[in-house]
Amino acid sequence: MTTQHLQGKIAFVTGANRGIGLETARGLAKLGATVVIGARNGQNGREAAKQLNEEGFKAESIRHDVNVSEDNEAAFRYFDEHYGKLDILVNNAGVMLDQEHISMEIVNRTGTMPLQLLRDSFDINFFGQVELTQLLLPLLRKSDAGRIVNLSSILGSLTLQANPESPIYAIKTFAYNAAKAAINAFTIHLAEELKDTNIKVNSVHPGWVNTRIGGDKAEFDETEGSRTSIRAATLPADGPTGSFLYLDGTLPW
Repeated sequence: MTTQHLQGKIAFVTGANRGIGLETARGLAKLGATVVIGARNGQNGREAAKQLNEEGFKAESIRHDVNVSEDNEAAFRYFDEHYGKLDILVNNAGVMLDQEHISMEIVNRTGTMPLQLLRDSFDINFFGQVELTQLLLPLLRKSDAGRIVNLSSILGSLTLQANPESPIYAIKTFAYNAAKAAINAFTIHLAEELKDTNIKVNSVHPGWVNTRIGGDKAEFDETEGSRTSIRAATLPADGPTGSFLYLDGTLPW
């Protein structure tokens, strides 16, 4: 496999003006893809794309907030009018509203969590991503090897959350964890629906990454945190679908 095996491929990475998203965009661009960066702040997105351009990569940007239906519809029009297809969708955008980050002391507020916070978390981390994916699916069907990557988290594992012996048992950030569990369910259901197509759908766990969500005690930097997303976006025809991927293996949830 050459280093330019994504030549001619079009990739859309949401929330990609910084962090894991930017490193995912950079990694896909290194492999030859034309990468479109989605960013809520248009100026930040343009600066990120310019940075990749200056590194010699093909990158563009659109202002995009996954939580805004009009932005999701505009994203469809952009890819339809400019390329007539989409090869890779990385649903990277997401937030943790439970607390600032998970490097700090975790306080379980399930019984007192404001419902609005829970709704806001699901709107961004689940409903917006489902809506965007459904809108872009007709363009992904036009790809000869469509790939959908849903950035999830090990914190969305109900099995591990229920096991007192698991390393994440104490991390009860209810809104974030529940939304990630929901996106894992979406992955499984959509993959089954598309099992007879060329499209693969997978969730990924990036690891504990030093980002605004992971905090400064995390074990991975953002480049390492992008590895699983890049892997899932570039799976071969015999690769998995409907799986939860982490680095070079799968976690059977």
